[in-house]
Amino acid sequence: MRLDPFAGAYLTDPAQVWRRLLDEPEGVRHDPDLGLWLITRHADVRRALGDAEAFGNALTLAPIYDVCPEAMEFIARIDAPPTTAAADPPVHPRTRRALRVTFANTAERVERRYGAIVQRRVDELVSRLVDRADGRADLVGEFTTELPLLVLLDILGVPEEDVGRVRAWGDGQIALLWGQPDPAEQVRLARDLWEFWRYCERLVGARLGGGRHGDDYVSQLLAYRDGDDEVLTVAEVSSIVFNLLVAGHETTAGLLAHALDQALSGPGRWRELGEDPRRIPAFLTETLRFAPAIDGWLRVTRRPVTLDGVTIPAGERCLLLIGAANRDPAVFARPEQFDPHRSDRDGHLSFGHGPHFCIGAALARLEAEMALTRLCRAVPGLRLAPGHRRSYKVNIAFRAHRSLPVVLDTTVPSGAPAAPVAG
Repeated sequence: MRLDPFAGAYLTDPAQVWRRLLDEPEGVRHDPDLGLWLITRHADVRRALGDAEAFGNALTLAPIYDVCPEAMEFIARIDAPPTTAAADPPVHPRTRRALRVTFANTAERVERRYGAIVQRRVDELVSRLVDRADGRADLVGEFTTELPLLVLLDILGVPEEDVGRVRAWGDGQIALLWGQPDPAEQVRLARDLWEFWRYCERLVGARLGGGRHGDDYVSQLLAYRDGDDEVLTVAEVSSIVFNLLVAGHETTAGLLAHALDQALSGPGRWRELGEDPRRIPAFLTETLRFAPAIDGWLRVTRRPVTLDGVTIPAGERCLLLIGAANRDPAVFARPEQFDPHRSDRDGHLSFGHGPHFCIGAALARLEAEMALTRLCRAVPGLRLAPGHRRSYKVNIAFRAHRSLPVVLDTTVPSGAPAAPVAG
């Protein structure tokens, strides 16, 4: 079958598309409409993510369509060097080392360095929801997208008044690179992306011109650089910030929205999490497998590569269908069933694999755990609004909910014990 990620079932129930792809005898096939090789099975996706010698990243952040000339003029002005998702050796090991040193990336380090920031923002946003006079909200617009972005801006030292602009720029980058915008929209999005890059350059330049390094992450990167371009150039510092301001909040927003969706759409799940918050980490891990925030990712073959008996020529772009790989019955028992108690849930590929494994995985987990714990306590009767129909934004990489309308019921459901609300 061919894949249409921009219409139909893929925008409401992508799992049925993944299931049909996995049922076909070929786990690797070329899609002429997309101009991409589709890789669906867990073993093949895992190899493509981990084998940097065979699968390169140079085109990961390149649009998947022919960009119109007017939009390309703006894109050409963005002279951001590859540092994270689009970097290959020998650059990537050096920039990855900078991230490992400066960005907390283990559960212990994240809790110690960022825990207070996350808790403060969670408390603020939950209190705002509870205070809503009408008792209704859209959790996507008022919680899941707000929380990770505010946390990231706090970490980076970005002014809170810029939250709207940064969110719009991040959404625009995803639509430009992995969506299907018409030429007029391409021009608008490309102009905005150029403005976003200039914003990041100015942000780094202001820290550099200040002469002293503060506690924010941009200052920490500059302190690590210590004036040595062989460690990091100033442009690379700006590029890391540029990438973090998108990847650092969009993926966590997706995880949180998917977790809330699963918790509220399954009978009794919300009550169970409220009764025993110790269930939340396993619940989130199963959410990552079942509904990944990034369900498709791009690589380009650096040489001819044979997968599953099929040889992909050199220089071909590949779409790694992480969502399908996470449902591969060769790895996961009853893959279509959401089961937080399953023993094989840790095999998911939602944070990637290998040298590009998500540097912010531990932070994303901490944010989601704190958010669910606080919401369960504060709104034990939380439920999806009647008539809500699940739908996602149009692109091939980020599985983002359009909305998650809820009823904010702070009373304990009948038959459920009360959970104390933190002060």
